[in-house]
Amino acid sequence: MLSRTADHLFWMARYIERAENTARMLDVTLTTSLLPQSPRQAELGWRAMLGISELQPSYDAVHPTMSAPLVLDFMVRDPDNSSSIYSCLQAARENARAVRGALTTDVWETHNYTWLQLQTQLRDGLLERDPKQFFEWVKFRSHLSRGVTIGTMLQDEAFYFIRLGTFLERADNTARILDVKFHELGDGQSQRDGQSQRDDQSQRDGQSQRNGPEQPGSPHYLDYYYWAAVLRSVSAFEIYRRVYRDVITPLRVAELLILRPDMPRSLAASVNEVCGTLERVKNDRSGETARRAGLLGAELRFGRIEDLLARGMHAFLTGFLERVNDIGQGISQDFLVPLETPQ
Repeated sequence: MLSRTADHLFWMARYIERAENTARMLDVTLTTSLLPQSPRQAELGWRAMLGISELQPSYDAVHPTMSAPLVLDFMVRDPDNSSSIYSCLQAARENARAVRGALTTDVWETHNYTWLQLQTQLRDGLLERDPKQFFEWVKFRSHLSRGVTIGTMLQDEAFYFIRLGTFLERADNTARILDVKFHELGDGQSQRDGQSQRDDQSQRDGQSQRNGPEQPGSPHYLDYYYWAAVLRSVSAFEIYRRVYRDVITPLRVAELLILRPDMPRSLAASVNEVCGTLERVKNDRSGETARRAGLLGAELRFGRIEDLLARGMHAFLTGFLERVNDIGQGISQDFLVPLETPQ
């Protein structure tokens, strides 16, 4: 396959996945901003989301104040923000258009209609009327894109470069969603929380959370609803209840979304898919990239959540994001058109 074709397919998949995950991050931040808390705490939540996305300077350059409507506008419809949902879906469509011959008609029409429908949704004010419905629409279109790809495309190199882009982006974004909270807690707090949970949280939360969250004003009230929102943002709330019953703790949320390979959006599952796909498309230059991906996959496969907490969850997630970025650069050098600036 020509490297330019592979490049377009890879980034088409990354951009559609990025749009979905931006919708997920905005959804969880909006949900938690509505919890009983001070305006300052709500503002810090939005700042944390922008900071983890590395977009705080870009936001500050165009908006002098921090508010939910301004952040939503910046992250959804701003064409000058390359990570906005608008920009991502436009870029996904343009990459698909550039390689229409490598895609089935169904895949191309799905991307094209998503882009056209997005403009209608924004023009009709769906984001302002019901932001959660808008985010659900973005997620649905991303799900449809993946389903049509799996259901209609030949499983050749084109198919696998799409898969590679999807799961590399998913690993990055799941880590960012988790890091929003652990960044707020800080390494010391996350370690104390982990120790507390190992000592007595199962008993305490098992008593309180089986009957619902604690009352407003209690120390664990906001955490209960925050972590429930995080789970819902990655479609993991029902999976969590099936695996751990209904006791919601940060320790178990982190374990589910980082280490469990049977959780579809976990870091372990995403990295495993990247490793398997690299094996299918390998060439004589990709050995080092495959080795780095395999090493990361092995650490997740054999890692323990207690070890990650001892290291510091924010530190682990930051390091994970750096390694995923390194793998992405390796893929670009090994298979794709070299990029002068990061996308």
